[in-house]
Amino acid sequence: MTETNGSTETVLHTDLTPKEIVLRLDQYIIGQENAKKAVAVALRNRWRRLKLPEDIRDEVAPKNILMIGPTGVGKTEIARRLAKLCNAPFLKVEATKYTEVGYVGRDVESMVRDLMAVGFNDVKAEMEERLREKSVPLVEDKLLDLLLPGSAEKDRKAKANERKDAAVLGNIFGMAKSSATSSASSADGSDSKEVAVANDDERKKEDSTREKFRQMLREGKLEEREVEVTIHPQFQMPSMEIIAGGNMEDLENSMQSIAGMFSGGNRAKKRMVTVHEARKIISEDVLDGMIDRDKVADEAKKRVEQNGIIFIDEIDKIATKSSESHGQDVSREGVQRDILPIVEGSNVNTKYGVVDTSHILFIAAGAFSVAAPSDLIPELQGRFPLRVELDALKKEEFRRILTEPKNALTKQYTALLATEEVTVNFTEDAIDRMSFLAEEVNAKSENIGARRLHTIMEKVLDDISFTADEHKGETIAIDAPYVDEKLKDVVTDHDMSRYIL
Repeated sequence: MTETNGSTETVLHTDLTPKEIVLRLDQYIIGQENAKKAVAVALRNRWRRLKLPEDIRDEVAPKNILMIGPTGVGKTEIARRLAKLCNAPFLKVEATKYTEVGYVGRDVESMVRDLMAVGFNDVKAEMEERLREKSVPLVEDKLLDLLLPGSAEKDRKAKANERKDAAVLGNIFGMAKSSATSSASSADGSDSKEVAVANDDERKKEDSTREKFRQMLREGKLEEREVEVTIHPQFQMPSMEIIAGGNMEDLENSMQSIAGMFSGGNRAKKRMVTVHEARKIISEDVLDGMIDRDKVADEAKKRVEQNGIIFIDEIDKIATKSSESHGQDVSREGVQRDILPIVEGSNVNTKYGVVDTSHILFIAAGAFSVAAPSDLIPELQGRFPLRVELDALKKEEFRRILTEPKNALTKQYTALLATEEVTVNFTEDAIDRMSFLAEEVNAKSENIGARRLHTIMEKVLDDISFTADEHKGETIAIDAPYVDEKLKDVVTDHDMSRYIL
């Protein structure tokens, strides 16, 4: 989002080329070049579309993507990293959690409402960050009011008295008075003057104390002092989405909101907290008051409609063959029929307004080990024109996964054990051996992709992790013989590997 003359204009947060997008994805995901290219082009096309004239822009529909591949090969990670690259509203959902209309469970429109909530929170956080510097003096004054109770009230009373005195003087000089009244007024005026001087001295003294506290507050000398803070719970009106196709979950939340409203559950509460904690509480309260929630909702709606990404995982679990369309499978096909209008483009009621899903990018994924993509209803297949098959991981990919990404497993375990001053070094032959074993076990039992490395690493480092406190200050080398020693019983017994690895 960029600002122009005080207004906001929705744009994608990145102008990376497809090659640059793939390079960014390479930092976290090994292999799967075809999938990376497909999502990179889809993201770039969204940027290109926003550059088009409005009359053409609305005609360009997003090219939704269907990822096909076994579990653990990077389908979800690709979508998640893609959303982070462009800072777009992103939501991952499981297709199996939804049911068709008439069944107990979540309705498919709730995914759009959830995405809108994500977008609202993102925009709100950005606006708060921009206003944070402006809110600092206000937060500081509120903290000083807590540290010096009554000082703010006295200041307000003093200002009120000044306005009152000015009004009285105006009346005195605006009307004629008798000599007796004038002499009385003169006496009263002298008394008032003495009182005013006394009040002025007291106010100066209080101002001096307040400024001293302000300086101490800025220097961090009062962070541990306790103050009493009044916390005002944010009251949310019951959601009206239940009227427009909501579900039992929405109804339950709304009923709880109504019950809280009548039972006094939203009353202000007082707590004793440190100045450090009070600053956070007051800052949130001040920022919330400075933000125009209607503007946040409008901007969030634009982002969701133009840049939103919904990742629908496990879509193969709702696919069913026509010959098996009975019993529970009817519900599966019903879920597909309910998802169809959302993907095609429809208006969904949310508490932030009506959201048009026509230009939201949908990325669906599934292993399709039992069902096939052709088992989805034809209309839904047509809404995912781009199909990408992800390859099963081999030894070379496992090796790269263990060492290359920023969040590589070997780096994670090394950092974890370093917290207890234990240095772990993985040798090249150990990494080769673990990569080979991951491929072999995946081939002989269930193929769970890169998740197999988690189980292997845990098994290899099990003893070290358990006794790390006894090896403080030591350097432990993990080599191929060490790996074989820890995994010999599991790998040689294929039946056992099915359950342990």
